[in-house]
Amino acid sequence: MHSLADLRAGKLAGIRRLDLGCGLEHFPQEIFDLADSLEVLNLSGNALSSLPDDLHRLTKLEVLFVSDNLFTELPAVLGRCERLSMIGFKANRIEHVPAESLPPRLRWLILTDNRLETLPEQLGRCPMLQKLMLAGNRLQSLPASLANCQQLELLRLSANQLPALPDWLMQMPALAWLAHSGNPFSRSPEQPTIDRIPWAQLQLQQRLGEGASGVIQQGLWRSAEGSRAVAIKLYKGELTSDGSPQDEMLACMAAGAHPQLIEVIGEVDGHPDQRRGLVMGLIDPALRNLAGPPSLASCSRDIYPPDTVLSVPVVLRLATGIASVVAHLHAIGITHGDLYGHNILWQADGQCLLGDFGAAAFHPHASVSAALERIEVRAFGILLEELLSHCPDSDSCPALARLAARCVQPAVALRPGMQEVHDCLQALTG
Repeated sequence: MHSLADLRAGKLAGIRRLDLGCGLEHFPQEIFDLADSLEVLNLSGNALSSLPDDLHRLTKLEVLFVSDNLFTELPAVLGRCERLSMIGFKANRIEHVPAESLPPRLRWLILTDNRLETLPEQLGRCPMLQKLMLAGNRLQSLPASLANCQQLELLRLSANQLPALPDWLMQMPALAWLAHSGNPFSRSPEQPTIDRIPWAQLQLQQRLGEGASGVIQQGLWRSAEGSRAVAIKLYKGELTSDGSPQDEMLACMAAGAHPQLIEVIGEVDGHPDQRRGLVMGLIDPALRNLAGPPSLASCSRDIYPPDTVLSVPVVLRLATGIASVVAHLHAIGITHGDLYGHNILWQADGQCLLGDFGAAAFHPHASVSAALERIEVRAFGILLEELLSHCPDSDSCPALARLAARCVQPAVALRPGMQEVHDCLQALTG
């Protein structure tokens, strides 16, 4: 985080990224002194409600974060920022998105946790749009023109007021990651039958990790049957960019048992602060994330460690395991919604687990199940392409590339179902 004092003193000349979060109520004019270099501007966590009408003077600005501020309208000046491609206004009070606020190169738009009821039809005139994050608003419809955004790959619609998923949405050729829980059309089953584990039987130990929806800690579960080392995830109860932690928890419990899922032992009962949580199996510490999440530059593509090298047998084991668990989820009416390498834990031999159900959703009705599944099949195809890109001997198994191509083809209805994908991979494994 940079300081306002350093900005005013001219100590930040030439920087490409500026992070200022110091209770600002007005846009510091000194930021314009950085116009020759500034590409990323982060003003999140302030008290701003407007931006200067001449913001477009920042001619190199490509990324703008202004989350957790006081905006009620997306500033119209953004549309005049010719190089601006990523806009983040999460957790403001935005009720209106003017048509003129959408810049020509818009690629990634975050309006999570605002007060939007509608969006302008002009959103469909953003041909480069790849990621659109709208969870936690009051949307009752989507502009039909959004169907023109043929490059749209990730769409977050959870926790809105949508009466249905539009038919055109199911045919979007590039869509691969869709979250839609918590709408009037959404189906959530009754609370799955699961053991309730008294908080008094649980002892928290070291932190294992933290995500958008909660904190995971190692713990000890002492019951009448003895003691067991476990992982305990306590949910924050806050809306995430993917949706509601409550919906995530329901999907995680409903997913049931599978070799490629982390075991869910029970639900926390009687937390002193009424926090909800899950008690899960403790995974092998040798398992690690397959990839890192997308960067600002990669937008919708994961970042793999540069030394990632996979053999064909390892690619087959990884892909078969993930296809198996996703086919299992589809069979019980759940889409994962965030099928990415960064949500996969793996070992060098290809053993893997699929985690993070933050974007998971239950199929609202059978008539859309096939389309929802094949949207996720595209995400699997992208994952398989990424695995093959790190496999120097992939040419020895051309059937894998052909399968990936079938999964990502633009005609949604022509993609294979995930069970067919799994069967193809098993056949290749021999």
